[in-house]
Amino acid sequence: MTSEKIDPFVAARQLIPGGVNSPVRAWKSVGGNPVFVSRASGSKIFDTDGKEYIDYVLSWGPMILGHAHPEVTAAICRAAERGTSFGAPTEAETAMARLIGEAIPSVERVRMTSSGTEAAMTAIRLARGCTGRSGIVKFDGCYHGHADSLLIKAGSGVATLGIPGSPGIPEELARLTISLPYNDIGALESAVERYAPQLAAVIVEPVAGNMGVVLPQEGFLKRLRELTEKNGIVLIFDEVITGFRFSFGGYQNRIGIEPDLTCLGKIIGGGLPVGALGGKKQFMERLAPEGDVYQAGTLSGNPLAMSAGIATLSLLRARADAFSSLADRAAGLGREMIKLFAARGIPVCLNRMDSMFTLFFQEGPVNDFAGALQSDTALYARFFHGMIRNGVWLAPSQFEAGFLSFSHSPEDMERTLDACARTIQDL
Repeated sequence: MTSEKIDPFVAARQLIPGGVNSPVRAWKSVGGNPVFVSRASGSKIFDTDGKEYIDYVLSWGPMILGHAHPEVTAAICRAAERGTSFGAPTEAETAMARLIGEAIPSVERVRMTSSGTEAAMTAIRLARGCTGRSGIVKFDGCYHGHADSLLIKAGSGVATLGIPGSPGIPEELARLTISLPYNDIGALESAVERYAPQLAAVIVEPVAGNMGVVLPQEGFLKRLRELTEKNGIVLIFDEVITGFRFSFGGYQNRIGIEPDLTCLGKIIGGGLPVGALGGKKQFMERLAPEGDVYQAGTLSGNPLAMSAGIATLSLLRARADAFSSLADRAAGLGREMIKLFAARGIPVCLNRMDSMFTLFFQEGPVNDFAGALQSDTALYARFFHGMIRNGVWLAPSQFEAGFLSFSHSPEDMERTLDACARTIQDL
């Protein structure tokens, strides 16, 4: 008697809402059933049938060193042998805070969390506690996790599913959040002029990555810093994606603009669940137990996450000069892909910041969420499935970023371009 293999997605849907533990993984916007993964190594990811893919999702950004980096996995194993969770302070937490603070000058104090969502949620609470105000400003298409105050006109999975916010968020709370067009200085100035006395914070992805990659236009972030400083509004940079992606530090280092608070995650955990809120001492000292703004977490500063993060950040610090070559590889890949589409007369627009990129299926330019939504999502879905068939793992949504890691090789680039050429033939 032969036993028929059960589809893992069918099994998952019987036990997990939608069969996944994070919505975009369900492939709703591209159609079909998601491929289940069994393992990954370097630039490659392998499904449960053993098929190999070149991975440009990289766990949505964290795996900048590549999957299962031997020094990172060794650090995790050593930590696990000493115990997986203590609920007590460890020296590793101090070492992690020191690494982050040395890399990002605006971060004078650090509070570890277990996710980027938790870091952003804490940043908003802290800003409200410090200012005594309730209102916040965010930007259309910027996603800061699924906390109630921040899920208004969010990008990422919310855009993928076509949900403007979410049921379950009280109208009273939603009214405290103003969402403005990204890169629109005029709208920003008008909102601050009208609402400044009620605004506790402005939170922004300095390089947007959750409506696809959208770069800040000249003067936008500078004006944002000027207006918040003038009006006593806390400026929060959400660098969960951009932190340690372009250099050993934050995007804020490159542009010379210091926010009051910074949210981090992804790369700083080396692939383990982690988040961090950092910022200037005058704000951070208001967090309990030093201050009166409460935040806590049983697994905050978890020893496994700290060990993976310290190993990752130490390796990135040692190869700080190599970030530029990683950006060059991404630029070269993008140029060649654009040529392939142009030869077939298919309009695409590539938005890229160093090793982080999105291929929008439209002529562009894409400077905000409204622009991103003009993309041909049906054509992207066909491209996605073609690339999957040809061994290249891309994000199952038009409104996400792709990433390169230090483990991507010239051979990976050649194979990717070959897969792209074959896929385009069928579009």
